[in-house]
Parts: sequence; C-alpha cells; structure tokens
Amino acid sequence: MNVAVVGASNKPERYSHQAVVLLAQKGHAVFPIHPALAEIDGHRAFKKLADVPVPLHTVTMYVAPAHSTGMADAILAAHPVRAIFNPGTENPELEEKLAAGGIEIVRACTLVLLRTGQFG
Repeated sequence: MNVAVVGASNKPERYSHQAVVLLAQKGHAVFPIHPALAEIDGHRAFKKLADVPVPLHTVTMYVAPAHSTGMADAILAAHPVRAIFNPGTENPELEEKLAAGGIEIVRACTLVLLRTGQFG
C-alpha cells in the first residue's frame, strides 16, 4: 500500500527513519515527507503531501502536535484511508478534523503494527 511518512528523517536512530526502512522491507510503497530532504534511505522525499503523485492509503505522523495542527487541509486533500498518530504525535484537534472528513484515526506505533502483522 502507499504510505506517506510525515516528518521522515534521514537519521537512522529516529523512529521516522526506521518506519521508512521497515515499511519498504514489508513491501509498502513509501513516500517520505520532509521539507528539506531530497531522499531518505533511497526513497525520493517530498516536500509536502500534495507533491506525492499517487493516491495514499495511509499517512503516518512523526511530527509534534505543535507542527501538525495546521496540516488538516493537506491531509484531507490527500484523501488517505487512515492516519496513524505514533506515540508523542497525538493531536486531538487534528484527529477530530480528519475523522470528520472520513479518515480512520489510529493511535499506535507504526513499527509495532508492522512487526506484529497488524499494519495491513
């Protein structure tokens, strides 16, 4: 499935980087989102969700609530089936807006979901 990793990092110790790697290893098409990086672990990075050229199934969040609050319109415009809020990224205001737009909200760790076969 097509998965955008919002807040992807090129630092291997970051969970967002580990998500990019593990998603690809599990056969998912990965679209890292980062405003300044051109590539993350061999995957083309996109400055914003609107730049991703394919329909997204999942948007997995790796940005703090202070940075994600203004992302509702961009996520809604991408029309993902679900948005995963990883630990520390929970944002009730944003989650409410996305849910009202028909997006499934999941509060979970992407890495755990992948490793336990629950990601989908």
